[in-house]
Amino acid sequence: MATFTTTTLAQALLALGRQGGKGAASLAARASACPTSQTLLSFSSSAASCSSSSSTTTALRFAPASASLLATTAGNAQRTQLRTSSASSAAMPELVHEEELKEFKIYRWDPDMGEKPKMQTYTVDLNDCGPMILDVLLKIKDEQDSTLSFRRSCREGICGSCAMNIDGTNGLACLTRVERDASEASTTIAPLPHMFVVKDLVVDMANFYAQYKSVKPWLQSGDAAKIDGKEVFQSKEDRAKLDGLYECILCACCSTSCPSYWWNSDKYLGPAVLLQAYRWIIDSRDQTTDERLEQLDEAFKLYRCKTIMNCAKVCPKGLNPGKAIAKIKKAHHGHLE
Repeated sequence: MATFTTTTLAQALLALGRQGGKGAASLAARASACPTSQTLLSFSSSAASCSSSSSTTTALRFAPASASLLATTAGNAQRTQLRTSSASSAAMPELVHEEELKEFKIYRWDPDMGEKPKMQTYTVDLNDCGPMILDVLLKIKDEQDSTLSFRRSCREGICGSCAMNIDGTNGLACLTRVERDASEASTTIAPLPHMFVVKDLVVDMANFYAQYKSVKPWLQSGDAAKIDGKEVFQSKEDRAKLDGLYECILCACCSTSCPSYWWNSDKYLGPAVLLQAYRWIIDSRDQTTDERLEQLDEAFKLYRCKTIMNCAKVCPKGLNPGKAIAKIKKAHHGHLE
């Protein structure tokens, strides 16, 4: 019969309990709960009980069967732990990072440096970068060249700030995916065409916004009947006419892809502004429809549109400014739709 002190045996049983021996953990808890002075703990194969004794030393007596059972439990727990560790290490293959490099040629020009514009090449690992062109630009600015300038804000195709020319087509950098299939071919990124460049990919939008302001892009309800003196009623059918118009985010992708706007941007309002003008012309709540139409009835403001339809091809929201322009022309002949 084996004899141990209470402290030594409790530590051993707690260690077995951490390895999975529920019975050992319970036994250790009972042993530690008994008084350590004048107490003798006697354990048999069938039960465990605490009994008082006049001896000042404490001992634990185990039957051979109980000691053998504890030893077997500890051995099984140790072997299980070893097998689990071996299986885990075998199931975790070593991760190897494979680079997928791609070149990006980006328009660079800084008016403060006094140098001519140039295309600068950057190499980016596509496996260590996000999927969009905006992710590439941010990675280049953060890790390679902090002087690179471009506009960006929402990253969700809502604000229109990151409009630029990517591989010859206008679009939003946050919505344009990097061509991974053609990783050997470089991608060209330039500012919006035929716009004054402020720096790198940033263009001057002052003229564009001034034209937008000229069409008075706000509701002029005048003396229209109002519900409770506040709201102007609009039927579901009239509200549906605004679909495909109000979604414009004024990114200028359509206007800067239009050849007519390239050559006459000082007079021709362009697809984006004319789309916005029609949005208020067709609004049933607005009371200045005739004045809005009269303002646009000029050879350059409206009729410089030659229905080339580049505007509809590049719009990131899937709108059709050419269709809106055609309806304005029809409205000038008495057919407002």
